[in-house]
Formats: sequence, structure tokens, C-alpha cells
Amino acid sequence: MRSPLFLLLALELAAQTPPPVYKQLCAGCHAESAAGTDRGPGLIQSRSLRRRTEEQIRGIIRNGTQGGMPGFPIADTDLAALARVIRQWNESVYDARPAGDVAAGRRFFDAQCASCHMVRGLGGSNGPDLSNIARELTRKELEQTLDDPASRTGQRNSAGCPSWAFCPDEPWAVVEVALKNGSKLKGFSRARGPHDVQLQTFDGKMHLLKSSEYSAIQPSTVSYMPPLRATADEKQNLIAYLGTLGGVPGGPMPQAGKPPTAAEIDAIHRPKPGEWPSYHGLPSANRHSPLTQINTANASKLQPAWSYALPHMSLQTTPLVADGVMYVTAPNQVCALDSTTGREIWCYTRPRGDASKISGDAAKGAQRGAALLGDRIFFATDDAHIIALNRLTGALMWQNYMPKSPGAFGSTAAPFVVGDLVISGIGGGDGPLRGFLAAYRVTSGEEAWRFWTVPKRGEPASETWKGDAIEVGGGATWLTGSYDPATDTLYWPTGNPYPDTDGAARIGDNLYTNCVVALDPKTGKLKWHFQFTPHDLWDWDATEPLVLADARWKGRDRKLLLQANRNGFFYVLDRTNGEFLLGTPFVKRLTWAKEIDQKGRPIVNESAKPTLGGTVVCPAVRGATNWYSTAYNPQTRLFYVMTVEDCNLYRQAGSWFVPFNDRKNPPLKVLRALDIETGKIVWEVPQVGAPEANYSGVLSTAGGLLFYGESGGTFAAADAKTGKTIWHFPTGQAWKASPMTYTVKGRQYVAIAAGGNILSFTLRE
Repeated sequence: MRSPLFLLLALELAAQTPPPVYKQLCAGCHAESAAGTDRGPGLIQSRSLRRRTEEQIRGIIRNGTQGGMPGFPIADTDLAALARVIRQWNESVYDARPAGDVAAGRRFFDAQCASCHMVRGLGGSNGPDLSNIARELTRKELEQTLDDPASRTGQRNSAGCPSWAFCPDEPWAVVEVALKNGSKLKGFSRARGPHDVQLQTFDGKMHLLKSSEYSAIQPSTVSYMPPLRATADEKQNLIAYLGTLGGVPGGPMPQAGKPPTAAEIDAIHRPKPGEWPSYHGLPSANRHSPLTQINTANASKLQPAWSYALPHMSLQTTPLVADGVMYVTAPNQVCALDSTTGREIWCYTRPRGDASKISGDAAKGAQRGAALLGDRIFFATDDAHIIALNRLTGALMWQNYMPKSPGAFGSTAAPFVVGDLVISGIGGGDGPLRGFLAAYRVTSGEEAWRFWTVPKRGEPASETWKGDAIEVGGGATWLTGSYDPATDTLYWPTGNPYPDTDGAARIGDNLYTNCVVALDPKTGKLKWHFQFTPHDLWDWDATEPLVLADARWKGRDRKLLLQANRNGFFYVLDRTNGEFLLGTPFVKRLTWAKEIDQKGRPIVNESAKPTLGGTVVCPAVRGATNWYSTAYNPQTRLFYVMTVEDCNLYRQAGSWFVPFNDRKNPPLKVLRALDIETGKIVWEVPQVGAPEANYSGVLSTAGGLLFYGESGGTFAAADAKTGKTIWHFPTGQAWKASPMTYTVKGRQYVAIAAGGNILSFTLRE
């Protein structure tokens, strides 16, 4: 039965009378009132039709819909009249642009509404974001919402609540939860299942409750939002202002939001045990957790806690967890979950970029995560936009396009927060692009600084480029960096030069490609750099994790930077000044260099350089390792890395690398533990299965465990001292992600993305 309020809205037809052809062809399915029947949807207040132009509506009438409405070959004049009136029935406030004093309406909104509703990054979170409300509602719907908020709740939810009536299960419905300890909580039921509820209280805190913790949930029949109290002029001006809200524009916001507090920044720089607020968990990029609840004595009792599916079958994301809420990503999608049940709280999704205009892995859907700070979560889209969302609601707060020049730029990395800046890089280094790293104000999206990985002619380091390639020389920044709060230094790995295997147009070392660059995070100024593979001819990016560790190294306490590089050498640097300390092979198939000299420069094997006919070189193009996570355990003093023993045929042009089939020595994936003082292999676990299907990283814990994905699709926990498997769980997926761990309400979990699913594990109770 239709709501009387909805039927009243249908009276708008009187002001926009349909042509006679409507009654002849349409009323039988869509009703004379256009309210819809069981044979066809309503044609007024239709969000689908609101997004369509008059021309598109004409096309639907003329051609029909696939598997649905047939096409109608009616006269052009009747077609135009019918499409025009249907468009008018669904005209948004933004299209109508109602009259009124917009500035006065903005002042009224700021005084009366902004404490609950956000617009373009400013305002509260005790209600839906209104940045795009003008495109979502008709004027009649907007007026009705203001006058009688309980009559409509906006969007239709997953439970099928209609948009025209109050629904107790709607994400902004108010409920009161009676806890078993005798207390009560009141707030918004942001999500709910038969055995759990995700409650946002009016102070902006999220409470993740299971049925074992509460005895009853009582819905309120009264909307949290009161009816509008305003004069006729104030209402008219407010509607005029709301009618301008057609989305969040690109570029920095003219008015900055609330700055992060020192405590919020410290929560990222020095996260509490059990929190995982950034891509690597810690700013050191060392995936070693201090958690011990899951350990070598009980890891065999691990079991699945929950799973959550995302619409992408090759997830590379590392989940974030803060205050019990998990944030996971897929290409152009961020979702907030209850980390104890996997229940979705909100999801932000935007259309994928045009793959023909994006190069590299971003065009294929590679996306590795997000970053948190205060009330914001930061994310890079496939087409190289950096965006900020509200953590409680998922509302878009600001967005900015990172590139400054034309090119097929994309982005795959999780952004990185340092202080009040969010820092992000770009992919596409295998194409003619000039790489950079950029920092943005977290409050507004305003650019703070930019570091170019390929200098311009005449700038310092440009002398390391002889030839034309300096203009578009690569040097992508497609992996998340590291940060040392003690020295206030940002470390970022850079990609290979372009062209990849032909160095004729780029004679020299080609700085700052294949480097770690140490930057002042406030200004982006270079402190020092170290280049792993000068004049790279084999596409060996330095975009592997840069692990920061304080350790006693050869009898001296030092601040170290550790990296297993794609070129096959394990490096130890002094991170205070870039001093080279150690460089030794961590794979057995390494032919491109004879050794590393005392200054850290490779002695290149001249016969390993690519030729037009092809040269067999080891490691293979995907490297002795790649971007997946590594870890250093200060208890075992071992560095853990998933390695690859393989070779390729490298050519200067055309198909510049091809597989090299050596039947006696087929490609092999091996998990290895390295002694950081010598680089020697302490133990190793050869993997069974195709090496190219395993891009799993590792996670070390103070419980003596090493978690990783085995080739063949099994998730495993091993003894960090010996590599012996203690527990394993088959997933049937090819690994493209790295594990993490977290605690909620005193219970430890381990999570990883497997295929298109997020999997979480915990101990049996």
C-alpha cells in the first residue's frame, strides 16, 4: 500500500500534465499517477531517471530496456513531449536552481544544520553528508524532508526500506540499546544483523556490539532531525543554498576543515598495540607486531572469524583497523567494516577511470590500501586523484588531481600520513612519465610540496641524464614509504627509468630512479639519497618496502634501513645519513652484477646488458622480490622476505623481456629468513606451486610467529625462529596481498585479502 505522502507527491502531475500518449502506452504499467505498479516502476521521484538527460529518456522509450520494457515506435513530437514531462517530474533541485538568497541560506545552514550535516568537508557527522543533495532530490522531496524528516530517510537501503517512508533499520534511524551490564546506549543504527549492531552514538563514537553484550534494541519512531523551524524567507533561502550542492569539486577546498590534534597525529606515528592505522601498521614499514595473544603455543587453534567480499577478484589491499573499525579497499572503493564480524558499515564507491588513459597496474585494478588520521581516511584513485573521506560516514571531504602535466598517470599505492600532511605517489613508470611525490594538507587537500624523481635540465642531478629521456624518464613512486619520527625523516622508494631496457637516450646513473630518497616531510627537500641500481637496464624498481629498525649491528647501536631489493641484493644502510653498510645477494640466481663495492655501487657484468637479440639475465623482470611486505623481528634478529629464483631474456626493444625456460632450474618461490649482519640465509621454505601466483608478503609477531600466504593458496603461520609450519588454512586463492593483525576488546585477529575476499582469523573460544 502506498503512503499517502507519496500519493500527494504524485499530484505534481497536475502541474506537468503528460501528453495523451502517456495514458495510451504507459499508464497500464506505470499507473496514471506515474506512481508505478507491480508491472512497472514509478516514473516520479526516480533516482535512476533523475540521472538521465531528456535525450537518454527518449532513447529508453524508443528502444526499450534489455530484458524489460519494449520499445515504442511513436511519433517524434509525442516522443519529445513524453520525455520532456518525465524529465520534469524528476528534475533535481540542482537542475531547478530555485530562487533565493544563497549566501543567506548558507549562513542559516551553518547556524542551524552544520552541527549534524557535513557539506564539502565541513560540518558534523550525526546525519548524512549533504554535499550532493541537490542532485539527489527534487524540490518537493527536499521541502518534504525539511518539513517532516520522519516521512522519508533518503536512500533505499539493503533491507529494501522505501525512500518515501520512515524505516527503523535505515542507517540514520535512532535506536536505544539496553546492555546486559545495566547501562543503555542511544544513537544511530548504522548497520545491524540478527546477532550484532554497529551503533554510532551522538558523540561521534562507533560501538560494535554483539548479541552477547545487549538484551534489547528499541527503535525510535521519531527522527533525530527535527522539523525545520524557519520563516518563509529563511526556508526559501535555505532551499536556494541547498540547490547549489551538486557534489565536491576538484582541487583544494577554499575553507579548511578541523586540523588534526597532536594526539591524533601521535596515534599514527606511534600507534597503540593492536591498532593498524596505516598501510604497514607502523610508520617504520616493519610489519612486526608486538601482539602475543596468538603465539607458537596456540596458533594451531586459529579458525576463521568472518569473511567479506569486494567486487574485485585480485585484491592487493592491506586492511586498516582503528577503534575496532576496519577499512578495506578495492579499485576506487573504500568500505568500513565491523572488524569483529565483517559487517559493512558504509562503502564509498566512484566509477573506474578510463583504462585507455591510465598506464600500468592502475589500469588493471591494482590498489593497495588507504591511510587514517583523525576523522579522515585518505585514498588514491586509479586515475591519480587523492581523496579524503569522513571516517564515520564515508562522505567525500575533498579531492585533488595529483599530476601537473599530461600523461597516462595512475595510482596504486596507499597514501601515507606524516604530521598534518598526506603524501602520495603515482604509478605508470614503465611509460613516458616524469615521476613525483606530492604532499597535501589533510584539512583541505591543498598541495604543500612536490618532489620530482627526475630533475629538469639544469637542476641538480640532471647531469646524470645524457640524452632526451630526461623529459619523461620514469621514476614512479608507486609504493608507500616509511617515516622516522625521531629524526623527522621521510623515506620513499622510487621506480625504474624509462625506456626500461634501452639506455641509449639516458646515459648516466639516472637519478633519482631506483633510489631511496630521504626527505624533510615538512618541505619535501632532499636530505640524502642512495641508488641501488644506477642506470637500470632491467626494470628493477626500488619500490620494495623500506624497513626502519633500531638494532645493534656489528657491536654498535645503529638506526638502520633494511631492504631486500628487486635486483637480488639485500641492503643495510644507516638511515641517518644514507651510509652504505652491507649489500649481499639473497638469491642464488644473480648474474647481472659481480658484487657490490665498498660504497654500495654494483660492479655490473657487461655481458648481462640487454641486446637487440636478447640476453639471459637473473633475476627475472619481476625481480628477486617485489612490492609485497617484508618484516624484521628484533627478537630473532631475522629479516623475512618472499624471494624468487628466476631469469628472463632481456631485449633492448620490442618484447623487451620474455620468459626463459630452463628445465633444469624452473622458477622457484622461496620464503627466506636473513641475518641482518651478514645477509646470510638462516632458514628457507621452498614454495610448492606457480611462483607468479604468489605475491604474498609476511607478518612477524612478538608471539614468535610469521604469517604468510603459501604458493597454492594456503594461509600459514610458521615458527619465526625455524620456519616450521604450525598452522595453515586453504583459501584456494592466488595471493596478491600482505597480512596484518589487530585486537578488539582484548581479542587478537589476523587478516589478509585473498582473491576477492577479506579473511579474518582468531583463536577458538
